[in-house]
Amino acid sequence: MGWLEDETGLGKTRANYVPLTPLSHLRRAADVFAGDEALVYGARRFTYREYHARVSRLASALAGMGVKPGDVVATIMPNVPPQAEAHFGVPAMGGVLNTINIRLDVDTVAYIFGHGGAKAVLVDSQFLDLAEAACKRMEGPPPAIIEVADEAAGHPASGRYPEYEDFIAGGDPEFAWRMPEDEWESLALNYTSGTTGRPKGVVYHHRGAYLMTMGTVISWRMVLRPKFLTIVPLFHCNGWNHTWMIPALGGTVVCCREITARAIYDAIADEGVTHFGGAPIVLNMIVNAREEERREFDHVVEVFTAGAPPPAAILQAIEPLGFNVTQVYGLTETFGHVTECLWREEWDDLPEEERYAIKARTGVAMPMMEDVTVMDEQMNPVPRDGHTLGEIMIRGNCVMKGYYRNPEATEEAFAGGYFHSGDIAYRHEDGYIKITDRAKDIIISGGENVSSVEVEGTLMKHPAVLLCAVVAKPDEKWGEVPCAFVELKDGMSATEEELIAFARQHLAGFKTPKRVVFRELPKTSTGKIQKFELRKLAKEL
Repeated sequence: MGWLEDETGLGKTRANYVPLTPLSHLRRAADVFAGDEALVYGARRFTYREYHARVSRLASALAGMGVKPGDVVATIMPNVPPQAEAHFGVPAMGGVLNTINIRLDVDTVAYIFGHGGAKAVLVDSQFLDLAEAACKRMEGPPPAIIEVADEAAGHPASGRYPEYEDFIAGGDPEFAWRMPEDEWESLALNYTSGTTGRPKGVVYHHRGAYLMTMGTVISWRMVLRPKFLTIVPLFHCNGWNHTWMIPALGGTVVCCREITARAIYDAIADEGVTHFGGAPIVLNMIVNAREEERREFDHVVEVFTAGAPPPAAILQAIEPLGFNVTQVYGLTETFGHVTECLWREEWDDLPEEERYAIKARTGVAMPMMEDVTVMDEQMNPVPRDGHTLGEIMIRGNCVMKGYYRNPEATEEAFAGGYFHSGDIAYRHEDGYIKITDRAKDIIISGGENVSSVEVEGTLMKHPAVLLCAVVAKPDEKWGEVPCAFVELKDGMSATEEELIAFARQHLAGFKTPKRVVFRELPKTSTGKIQKFELRKLAKEL
């Protein structure tokens, strides 16, 4: 008989098999790190014992209002403590967390409420108008609003809804968490912001989030008790899963409501922040901070940057200030980052320019991923020659379950056994990936995805617009911004200011074109607009 051929009695039991879930991290931390600081926001400070009790109260209060396991609970909040608490509290009662981008327009939020079917929504007082307008405009029964006031930031309760602190005060701090019976159970629902047409609902499972937290600890070379600053919005890939990770290390989550250079420097100097993630625009903000915004600190701050490839010049400028930056890459569909520009010692002594060019690479697969590669249209890996282009393809445990209520799009995204990223790249000889362009002309402005098709569709609604094309225009502050090229109808007129104002009425601020150029659009013989020509023009503006 072969080795282990007879496996009688070697089955999964409660003793030897537990579904993976990030909820385990906080359950353990409440015991192991009970008195340690878990969550900080200005004068508000909670130990792990208190954090766990507040999360339990939230879970209990949601269950008490009739939210059932499998129901969706939405949030519209900046990075404040209740947003972190919702990341544990909603799944702790079996719910699915749907964090909504606070910068979206009413119409999109209404669509997300309807499509996701949220039963309740936790809303920061500052964004109450947005939530109320979306509830009026949506299809289906609106979610029950629980208001999250923030008096210290100048956003007191309106008095129109149950307020968060009162709401959780009615919950049970000893509430028994409903841990997943299957690690494939849905944990979170995140809507993409970069796709054409309506946003798609990306569904995360407990297994992927747990493995993301473990892989990140390795890639970020983390040790116990880090001080983590929430710069990446928790509505973006659940803040790259970092808030689920920190309790595993007994660390402190330092909440940051307004992302400014002063707030970042203050958090590093006053709270001893050791880690944060952010788009290149955040690095830019730190580099260009005014003298009065800067603070002295005596340790190196580890930074993950993603959302757009960081310019080598920015990396060069930020490191002498006390920051060690690692570029990572991923998508909403991959729980956040799945590649890292893993640094090698032999690069330490290279000339500065070469060193920072390497730092700006997209990198290699992180340890929790099975394969991140670049493939041609026949799904063959491209040669590692530093120039042959292909599409980044991803396979592993940190890939979404699929798009909610959209089996066709899910099937398309997973064709051939890989997730198709839509990002165009090549590979260096050592296997390191470098993104060159984005398929479907996505513009990434300050880490936010802007669909050129969506902006074009909006501008085309203006009565004077005959034809328009939107491309990325390089921008010192935001990395890139939407730039519109417009052909007007015969006998009609419009100004740049007028079209920008028109777009702003229908789109989120970050999607609004920052420049409008009136000219005939370059086209192919079949009438297709040649966007590559327009990109050249936009660069020269």
